[in-house]
Amino acid sequence: MVEFTRKLRKGMKAVMKMYADETNEERRSGAYLGDYPPTVPSAVMPYTPLQTLNLNWREKDLPEKIRTKHVHRLHPYLGKFIPQLAEIFLRKYFSPGQTVLDPFCGSGTTLVQANELGINSIGYDISAFNVLLCRAKTGCYDPAKAKSEISDILERVRRDTQRNLWNLNLDDSEYREADNEYLQTWFAPKALNELLTYRNYIDSVDYEYKDLLKVILSRSARSARLVTHFDLDFPKKPQTTPYHCYKHSRICHPTEEAFKFLNRYSIDTIKRITGFSKLRTKATVEVCHADSRDGKFPHINGVITSPPYVGLIDYHEQHIYAYHLLGLEDKRTREIGAAANGSSQKAKQSYQQDLAEVFRHAFDAMESGGRFIIIAGDKYKLYDEIAKLAGVEVEDVIQRHVNRRTGRRSTEFYESIFVWRKP
Repeated sequence: MVEFTRKLRKGMKAVMKMYADETNEERRSGAYLGDYPPTVPSAVMPYTPLQTLNLNWREKDLPEKIRTKHVHRLHPYLGKFIPQLAEIFLRKYFSPGQTVLDPFCGSGTTLVQANELGINSIGYDISAFNVLLCRAKTGCYDPAKAKSEISDILERVRRDTQRNLWNLNLDDSEYREADNEYLQTWFAPKALNELLTYRNYIDSVDYEYKDLLKVILSRSARSARLVTHFDLDFPKKPQTTPYHCYKHSRICHPTEEAFKFLNRYSIDTIKRITGFSKLRTKATVEVCHADSRDGKFPHINGVITSPPYVGLIDYHEQHIYAYHLLGLEDKRTREIGAAANGSSQKAKQSYQQDLAEVFRHAFDAMESGGRFIIIAGDKYKLYDEIAKLAGVEVEDVIQRHVNRRTGRRSTEFYESIFVWRKP
């Protein structure tokens, strides 16, 4: 009896400690108390039963620095899924040398993780910025040369912008552009001068890693805009006066310079690509700027993707500053499920037809037994019909609790992992 009591107390202490370590969001959901411990991605094997996967990681199970390792945080991107999900299903359903397709490659999560595991990958995206970001993330770099080029352009910009800007008039300067109404509206003169100087050196100097430099420039532009610190994703208007900052709990001032961000993100980029270079394999990565509804995919062994959600995010608008600054081609009218199209019944039906068309193309490009892993928030219960239209066999649906953990979007939500099979 004494021994039983001792073990009971020990067990209760363990439960209390686990409860104390949870965030408020984790505690409210109750989603973490299951039959299996949170899955360790590297421990997953082809024979690991789907039923044993516990994808409801707590913050202590999967801290932010692991979720955003190396190039996964090369540039902010709203709406991406965490790399550990891609890793788990790559390990379970793919082998080195095989090929995985992501027809909505977004920020490149599947492509990066596939390369780590020696799996070839093909990504499609309608967004020119997404394609640029994916290519920059998956590029094969000589870290020393990358560091040299990043340092060189930074020094050129520092040298050229160390002058009195009081008399600088962008309308009369060498930086005049056809679309500078947007740029002059959303950036202070000094910040815009620094960003355009950096961009002009990308264009005029024979750098090898131009895509990487463009991502540094875009990331810096995102932070250097005249916006509040707590609303960087979709600001509605420029912030030109001091304001109470919810993020810092104080009065903050609009940003007037960009060089400090160029410097900060240059250092961070060097660190991240160096980290990934130690893990990068010789597996091929192909990124296509195209509408996957029109795609004639080459032979693949399966699909891992997180499609856009219906009526939730406008992906071109999310990085609108990059389109103006870099002169990227804007194909927003071809976005599937764009927020601008809403979530009416008509929009939902169009969304189902569009996704089914993409998955039918993928279906035709793979052999019998190939898997589709679809990570999506199915708020409107649309995926049963999409599966029927695509002609796939539904093997399983795994529900995953997602805790956003930080920021103003700290509410919880759930997403589904659909496991489909080509009969």
